[in-house]
Order: sequence, then C-alpha cells, then structure tokens
Amino acid sequence: MNSKELFERSLRVSPGGVHSPVRSFKSVGREPIFFSSAKGAYINSVEGDRYIDFCQSFGPNILGHRDPDVQAVVSEMIDKVWSLGACDPYSLELSEWIIERLNFIQKLRFVCSGTEAVMSVLRLARAATKREKILKFNGCYHGHVDSMLVKAGSGLAGDAASDSAGVSEQVAKTTLVCDLDDDKGLEEVFKKEGANIAAVIIEPLPANFGLLIQREEFIEKIFTLARKHKALVIFDEVISGFRVGLGGMAEKLGVKPDIVTYGKIIGGSFPVGCYAASAELMDMMAPSGPVYQAGTLAANPIGMCAGLATLKKLETCDVFNVLNERTHKFTQKLQQGFDDNNLDLSVQSESSLFWIHKKSAQKIRSIEQFSKGHAESYKGLFNGALKRGVYMAPSAYEVGFVSYAHTDEILSQAADAIIDAAKESHVQA
Repeated sequence: MNSKELFERSLRVSPGGVHSPVRSFKSVGREPIFFSSAKGAYINSVEGDRYIDFCQSFGPNILGHRDPDVQAVVSEMIDKVWSLGACDPYSLELSEWIIERLNFIQKLRFVCSGTEAVMSVLRLARAATKREKILKFNGCYHGHVDSMLVKAGSGLAGDAASDSAGVSEQVAKTTLVCDLDDDKGLEEVFKKEGANIAAVIIEPLPANFGLLIQREEFIEKIFTLARKHKALVIFDEVISGFRVGLGGMAEKLGVKPDIVTYGKIIGGSFPVGCYAASAELMDMMAPSGPVYQAGTLAANPIGMCAGLATLKKLETCDVFNVLNERTHKFTQKLQQGFDDNNLDLSVQSESSLFWIHKKSAQKIRSIEQFSKGHAESYKGLFNGALKRGVYMAPSAYEVGFVSYAHTDEILSQAADAIIDAAKESHVQA
C-alpha cells in the first residue's frame, strides 16, 4: 500500500484525511507522505524511502527518534505497567527531578498535551486574580483552546476577533491581542485594560509561526507592565522548555514567570504536558483548592519514565552544547550557500531550532514583517529537499528541529540538499 492509496482511504474516515491540519501537505501543493517507521535522524515512508527528518514530531524528539537509552526504559515499563489512573512513583520522581533544577517553580501537575496545560493555567490565572481577560500576542500559538484561537481585531490595540469557526464572540472578547515586538501597542493595551487583565501569555521564544526571536527588552516590558497592573505572566514553553536549556527561556532570560506550561520534550516523545508555578498558585488546583482540572491518562507511567530518561540524558551528555554547536555550523553552511548562489533566503536560528524564510530587510520578530511570497517560495524548497531525501515540516511557518541524532555529517549532507533544492526552485535575490 503506497501513500496515495492510504490517503484516499484516510479521506473517507478523517476530516481532510489527517488528524492535525499541518499534516495534510496542503500548503506545499501535494498529498501527504505516509511514514511507517523512524530511527535517530531518519524517518521512513511506507514506500521504503528514507529521509533526514527535521520535523522530529514537531519537537519532542530532541534525542532523535527512538533513542536507545530511552527505548530501554520504555521497554522495561511496557512489561511492568501501561496505565494506572492512580498515584504512582514514576510521576513523583519526574516531578522532583524537575523542581529540584528549576528555581522558579515549586509545584507542578502533569496533563496530556500543551493545549491541556494552557487551558488549565488560564483558568488558574483567572481564579487567582479574580479577573477575566487574558492578553496574548499575534504569532504565538497556545493550542486550540477557544479563547486562544483569536487574532487582532480591526479596532484599537487589544481588540480581538475569532480565528476559528465555532469560537463565540463572547469568548473572543475575553482575550486581548497585541503584536509581538510592539512596545507602544503593549502599553496601550495595559493603559486601556490593565485592571481587567488576569494574565499575559507569551511564547518567550515564539516558534509556532516562524521563529520570531524577541528582544529581551520587550520581554522585560511585559513583566514590568504586568507587575504594575497586578497581572500574572505565563510563559508557554511547550516548544522552548528543555530545548534551549534545562530551564528553558525563563532561565536563559533570567526571569521568573508566574506560571509555565511545558510539553513535547518533557514526555520523551510520549503525549505529556505539564504546568507549574509557585506552591501558592498551584495549591489553588483541586483537590487542594477550588480550581478544577482532572485527567484520566495524566502522568501516564510510560511517558513519565521516558521523560525522565530523556531529561537525564540531556543533562549528563552535555546535549545542549552539542546541539547548539551543530545547529550553528549547519545554519551557517545553509546561509553561506544561499548567499553564494544569490538566493533570496535567510535562516533564523536559536539553540537547536531553525527557520528558513524569504529574505527580509530586517530580523523578523513579528508576523507583520513576513516577506511577500514567503509561503510560495517555501513550497518549491520543501518539494526539492524532499526529492533529495530531506524532510522538513510541510508548512512555511513551522520551524525545523535539530536532534542529538543529527551528526555533523548528516547535517552537512542535509545542508547540501537544501541548498541544491533552493537553487532548483530559483529563489533569486
């Protein structure tokens, strides 16, 4: 059975034939490839083709697919327990390991996804402040929670409108929206709505709609205004947490958010999410406090042990420094290749994340700065790289992930393929 046949079958049983929109390959002008196996830096299609994988399940596989050390732990757990729905020592051990290393949190709770973590902390923030409104930023994605599926409205700074059918106007009105890297707009929102804002939520390293690296001064302004108006600051570190370092962007920036959400890496490639804060805030959650949240499969033993094995390896094997060095060399080679061939492309990178985009006159920090024709130029790049054995995310606005399994040799080979693909698609400066 090939990918085309599988997709035809899938269209009959799933909307769009997929279980998450970005998997459809719609934006890159072709039908999706179906993959059946993966190992290390590679992913294998049902047709038997092997690709260097820079999607890596959109981030969880920081060690690569099926890291042997993590796999050994998972195999042992499968022979012991699958799901309990009860208290267990595995989630306790992972909780203690994390809290011991992150000085800005005191208690945490595991859930099953980043979306679930965000949904829970918004409720917690509203309960703690007795306020209704949440401020978010254009270009940051916080899962498919109704109140987060909004975009900037056409009115004054802060106005929001639904970004999805099915999100009511009443829900959309509880969310305020500001552009990233917009100091003046941020000040306007707080001036107008400061007394009503329960929390500001931001990806401190926005990586869901391009890689939009923020100025430290802008992050500092968020904290200053939030503190002044007694609003909480929520860091969504579902992508950046445990990728830019054990302490994520909070540690890198030297700040202490009131609440943090995690996902992806924290489960060692299994479906695990988490939210964390001070003991005072977390004790507002049931059964200690009045804010309800529960989950049948929360703190699944296999995910807990896979997560702990992953985090331990990140720490003991100096993975972050290795990844940073390899990613830097890889992205430097890409940029040099683009420049040498007069190609209208640039690479933005941070730690082990990278994003290839149409060249811009300035560093892109907000979605308003995207170059015209970026999505169209990526389509040719994606398909050309695929033809040469490199799999990137099938969307111009998704970032690439370098894993510990991507050796310098593999990365050099991938860079050559991507540069050749760019030359073939004639992205000329």
